[in-house]
Amino acid sequence: MGAELRRDDMEVAEEDISDSQAFRFVEHVLQSVRMDPFLVDLKDKDEYDNLLSIVDSSKKRSFDDEALLVPTLKALSEAVSKIDIMYHHALLNNAAVADQFLRECLQMLVNNFTPPGSLTAFIDQPRWFSRKKEIYSQLQESLRMISDTVPLAPRMLKDIIDRSMPKLFDNKAKMVSFVECMLGLDNDRMGDLIGALLLAKVVDLLTELDVNITWEDILQEEHNKGIFDMELEDLDEDEDSLGQEGTKALFGGNACAEKLDGLMVVFCEHLKSCREHGRLLKEFGILKTIFRASVLRVHKSKFAQFIMFYACSLDPEICGLEFALFLTDIFAKKEEDPISRMSAVSYIGSYLSRARFISADTVVAVLKRLVDWCVDYCDLQNNIGITTKPINHQIFYASCQAVMYILCFRLRSIMDYPNLKSQLFNMPFGYILTHPLEPLKVCLPSIVSEFLRQAKAARLFNASVRLAFEDALESDLSKTFGGMNRLDVFFPFDPYLLKESDRYMRPNFEYWSMVKTTYNNYNSDVDDELVDLDAPEMNVGSLDDHVEIDFNSDDDLEYSMNKMSITPHRSFFHQMAMNSDTGLTMPARIRPSVSPPS
Repeated sequence: MGAELRRDDMEVAEEDISDSQAFRFVEHVLQSVRMDPFLVDLKDKDEYDNLLSIVDSSKKRSFDDEALLVPTLKALSEAVSKIDIMYHHALLNNAAVADQFLRECLQMLVNNFTPPGSLTAFIDQPRWFSRKKEIYSQLQESLRMISDTVPLAPRMLKDIIDRSMPKLFDNKAKMVSFVECMLGLDNDRMGDLIGALLLAKVVDLLTELDVNITWEDILQEEHNKGIFDMELEDLDEDEDSLGQEGTKALFGGNACAEKLDGLMVVFCEHLKSCREHGRLLKEFGILKTIFRASVLRVHKSKFAQFIMFYACSLDPEICGLEFALFLTDIFAKKEEDPISRMSAVSYIGSYLSRARFISADTVVAVLKRLVDWCVDYCDLQNNIGITTKPINHQIFYASCQAVMYILCFRLRSIMDYPNLKSQLFNMPFGYILTHPLEPLKVCLPSIVSEFLRQAKAARLFNASVRLAFEDALESDLSKTFGGMNRLDVFFPFDPYLLKESDRYMRPNFEYWSMVKTTYNNYNSDVDDELVDLDAPEMNVGSLDDHVEIDFNSDDDLEYSMNKMSITPHRSFFHQMAMNSDTGLTMPARIRPSVSPPS
């Protein structure tokens, strides 16, 4: 039937031509001329010439011609796979859109990702919500149709989106609107074509905003009653003192914080939508690659990395476990650069401590890999001769600190499972921590102190090992409290401070006040010693994410390692030691800072 559907058959009322009929006609015509022109049947050649006449953009069309053009172009878009550049050259010349018109068309659609300036301030009002969704849907569908019809469109669209991305100083409404509409393209066919680019551009924007928020931007006294002197989850009780704008009060009106907060809400909603539509695993695979390239080594980032935390919480069994193993693999690979390995093990320690959705058996499995690596490292040092300069063993100390930090949060819960407790108690912690490399004297004192306190209560070590630990701490107090040889690392999943998007993180986040310690023996009351060590005396700083590090230079490597710091001033630790009868306690939140100048 399709073979007999000629131009005179098509020149009927548009409603009489079904899409399937038009498609079969066009498909037949295209297929019939895919051969040497001398071999084409005259009847088929006439039909092909008629098709060329219909799509000829140079001739003036009547209303009937316009009506006939619509189903023909639609049929051509469905039959793209049948078009051959050799045999259908004339068709491509007639039907193809000139590049300049295609680019202008795509640019116009992308420009409408954001509302007109007069509406920007009102776009989030409830009365505009349904209209905004409708416009987004129309824009996205138009871009999909163009991409289906014009094979070069997705590549051109990538470039246009890249150049049109919101800039750091654009207002929040513009940023949120653009990203929300853009992420709507990351599904089905369009997601396959440009999804990775869309996610990468959004993560880059999140990270750029994040690194422009400094800890000095967070008010410590004026608006929040000493926020760093209390557990973060207690903030809800004092919301009136924070003001109605949440993030604005918390960050003293910091514009980057407000923008980042709004974008984190949009991104979390996108991830939730991916889970609902069965696309989360695919999205997570792309996000891992982006995280590895753009976030892992950015030690000034405080919040952007929580997109991984939230994605993992949506599917703990697959994504949650996969992220832990992903980080562990980076840490364990000798081929990775030292900064990436230290960052990865810091992420492991913070992630397994703070993620409530990670099972105890996963924690024990990862702990075993870390401990086994530390044992192998100690054995290697025994064989080649031990050098005690901490800068030469930064990765080892970082892994030891991660192990202790995880156990500060998870030791009590692991002991609830006899089989896991048995595995944990068989790990050679004593061999590692009493090794001549002396990790207890280099790692952060507050973590060492809390770990030893819980380990002692749990009887994780025998009496002789515990005595050796206590002697080590007492004999090297000055070195432990602020000594220049102590390891400095960062904790990327410290409590989340963005007010609006906090609702996505809070249900799955483990605050220190929630932790059951071994010395509390099921006591639900928070030990009065478990206070927040954050204080105004703590300095702020981090490794600039744009600094190029020369890994062949000892000076560059030592500088970059020292910049990865959460370490308070020496005076702060000495004051803590003098004022405490029980030694240092575990910090509820640890903030980035810079090591004391040498």
